[in-house]
Amino acid sequence: MKNDRREFLKLTGLFGAASLLPFQQVFASTRVKKAASCTLIPTETAGPFPLDLTENTTFFRKNITETKTGVPLKLKLKIIGDNNCGPMQNVRVNIWHCDKDGLYSGYSQTNNQGQAGLTYLRGYQFTDVNGEVEFETIFPGWYTGRICHIHFQVYVSSSYSAISQLTFPITEKQALYSANSTFYTKGTDPLALTADNIFSDGYQFQLASLTQNSTTGGYESYLEVTVQGTGTVGMGHIEKENAKNFTLGQNFPNPFTTETTIPFKLVLPSSITLDLYDLQGRKVATLQRKNLNSGDHELNLNMHELNLPHANYVFQLKVENANGTYVDSKLMTAFK
Repeated sequence: MKNDRREFLKLTGLFGAASLLPFQQVFASTRVKKAASCTLIPTETAGPFPLDLTENTTFFRKNITETKTGVPLKLKLKIIGDNNCGPMQNVRVNIWHCDKDGLYSGYSQTNNQGQAGLTYLRGYQFTDVNGEVEFETIFPGWYTGRICHIHFQVYVSSSYSAISQLTFPITEKQALYSANSTFYTKGTDPLALTADNIFSDGYQFQLASLTQNSTTGGYESYLEVTVQGTGTVGMGHIEKENAKNFTLGQNFPNPFTTETTIPFKLVLPSSITLDLYDLQGRKVATLQRKNLNSGDHELNLNMHELNLPHANYVFQLKVENANGTYVDSKLMTAFK
């Protein structure tokens, strides 16, 4: 499974950040904060402890908690394009933040000792047809000089990404800290938004909602993030090369219950492999077709025949022809 996962990530270009996949599993949350008039998210520093998450497939995950304790948090981001306020599909979203005590994984420095080589509270996912990604994590703590925050980076294409940070409403955040003092032993966050060196110049479009789930006791957060675009993924070098050899369409219907069809068009005679992956990057099914002619083709999938549960899956099409090997991927949703 480990080799399959690494091959999947490598073939789809994640190590080069040039080819993008969608991943997301929907959860019900209160959509409170919306980016009015599709205003671009402010650009912020990547922070003192950034990592290129694509260099390590460990970070390709929805749940980024690992062994860290704290109040459970489900964070959903919706990525929209500023040109038409439409959802940006198939873009990669990275997030990273400190633990309940204000420490970041991956580095060991005077103010962050003993954390080198660790990987907690970092991860990436890919936006679905609604432009949304969801992460399962813990609510971050705070550290001297910074108000509570989460870093995120949106890779729109191989030539453009947006880096920013989000924070939370003061009243709800302080109530969370006060009610969970066994976790957050440093107490409430002492810094005001106007005193923070990132948010002091404004935070209107970076203030995520924060609501408690009465059933689980955890919290849910939501933010719409506007980036440059028109609701579609920009085309980088790998995407352009793919277009010279094949086109992968969205499955239809989508969402679906049992059966769906995946359309694709071959520019040259080719052999193809279609792999299905779940949200954890595990290969769950493979279909192959050899020596197909150029032109339009379809693959039919039946979830019962494949013995797969209803869920979100990525379908990855690998095309091999006289020019080489080319890969593209999209997300599909099978629901009851």
